[in-house]
Amino acid sequence: MEKNRLEAFSDGVLAIIITIMVLELKVPEGTDWAALKPLLPVFLSYVLSFIYIGIYWNNHHHLLKACRRVNGGIMWANLHLLFWLSLFPFVTGWLGETPGENSENHFTPLPTALYGAVLLLAAIAYYILQWRIIAGLGRDSKLAASLGKDWKGKLSPVLYAIGIAFSFVLPWVAGCIYVFVALVWLVPDRRIECVVEE
Repeated sequence: MEKNRLEAFSDGVLAIIITIMVLELKVPEGTDWAALKPLLPVFLSYVLSFIYIGIYWNNHHHLLKACRRVNGGIMWANLHLLFWLSLFPFVTGWLGETPGENSENHFTPLPTALYGAVLLLAAIAYYILQWRIIAGLGRDSKLAASLGKDWKGKLSPVLYAIGIAFSFVLPWVAGCIYVFVALVWLVPDRRIECVVEE
């Protein structure tokens, strides 16, 4: 299979995920600033998830550009990643949802922990995809050399696990951890990009 088809399919899925997430943003009932206040948690969870999807889209693009050919293992690993990313609209909506005037569940323990679990499983799925591609290229490939020890890739799941644990004690700390990991990945990672440009 040509990698262009896999990349186009993945791009389409990610575009749909973002579209579904934005549909969670409901139009406020009022016309003043106070009407926007209840929507703030929904908006903040959307922004965080949008950033994460953008990070995955960017890194996925560079990873597939470094890939020479796609085999069955890479296809299944890619679907595995897309499965976890497809849960972002659900966990994003639950994390930021305000169901009624008297009850709020945004950034409470279980939604925060489940959000972290999806982040953790998506990170593991990306790691599997990355190493399936490296297996196809060879352990001595430029891609493998460029990734090196991959400290960001190994540190992220550890931080997600810590965030999940904090979700049940101090959900706001878990949220800060999730934001921190996103900020770490926002810093451009030129390792794979350099391999693609050569």
